[in-house]
Amino acid sequence: MRSLLAAAFALLLTAEAQASCVCRCVDGEMQPLCGSPIDLPPICPLTVCALVPPSVKPMQPLGILPPGTSQCSQHQVLNPATRQYEWRSVCN
Repeated sequence: MRSLLAAAFALLLTAEAQASCVCRCVDGEMQPLCGSPIDLPPICPLTVCALVPPSVKPMQPLGILPPGTSQCSQHQVLNPATRQYEWRSVCN
């Protein structure tokens, strides 16, 4: 019983740590995307992503970087709802 409770607690902690991170196809490769730089990124499953359609990279918008990031750049991210790539700003 004690080991079952410990396993459930460990699973709960893991789920909360990865709650704000998702795995998405970015430029044709599966990568974790997190809402905050302090979030622990999940290990993404090996997945074959759809081919990235050729397009011209948009201009990088000028502005203040989010706290805890050093740079942002434009990448094509697969939208799971529409199954189409969209240009998004991804920060490191």
